[in-house]
Amino acid sequence: MNKHLQQLVDLSKIDKEIDSFEPKIEEANHKYETVLAIKENILSQISTLEEAIKGEQLKKQKNELHLAELTDKLSENAKKSAEIKTEREMKSLQLEEEIAKEQVNFANEEIARLEKVIETKEGLIEKLKAEIADAEENTAAIKAEVDAVLETITDARQKVFVKKDKLISAMNQKGLSFYQKIRRWAKNTTAVPVKNQACYGCFMTINDKIYSEVIKGEEITTCPHCGRILYIDKEDQETA
Repeated sequence: MNKHLQQLVDLSKIDKEIDSFEPKIEEANHKYETVLAIKENILSQISTLEEAIKGEQLKKQKNELHLAELTDKLSENAKKSAEIKTEREMKSLQLEEEIAKEQVNFANEEIARLEKVIETKEGLIEKLKAEIADAEENTAAIKAEVDAVLETITDARQKVFVKKDKLISAMNQKGLSFYQKIRRWAKNTTAVPVKNQACYGCFMTINDKIYSEVIKGEEITTCPHCGRILYIDKEDQETA
């Protein structure tokens, strides 16, 4: 295979290897982001419950205040009963007492209901706080694991970058510029093998003349259909 063609093929493989690190990095980061999201979700639930408890407590305070007012009113009515002079006044006072007592019962029931709601929400908060403790421990473990994975990936990628720099320094600028022009649109399929007389970039069959040139490997040959750089693997070349 022509030296310059070999360099382009090697560069294409190196670029493909470099690009393969990105999904691994994203996967590692996604794992950490997932446990962070779980933790944030639990914190959000706690915050929502705490806000709800404040609202229930406010309702409870209003009912307690109303209950105190009703108690005072019933106490005043008890004093007024001694001063009643007519049957009409007595009936009016009794009606007020009945209404006040109904309101007292309702206020007491509402206070009891709100206390139960608050107690339930406080229980949920305690449960979620226990989950937070577990989530924080899990987050720390995942962070350590992800950091180790990213460090390994960074080291491996750095070695590939060194290999790429070494290769590029040995290449002529014209060939490198030609490669980069194709890579802008072809990405990791800039240089592709030919198998069964077909370009493995666009999977179109190439004619005998082009196929013969690819087999010889004396010049840089591109696919007449898609423009990718073509080469043939050693095993396929021996078969051809």
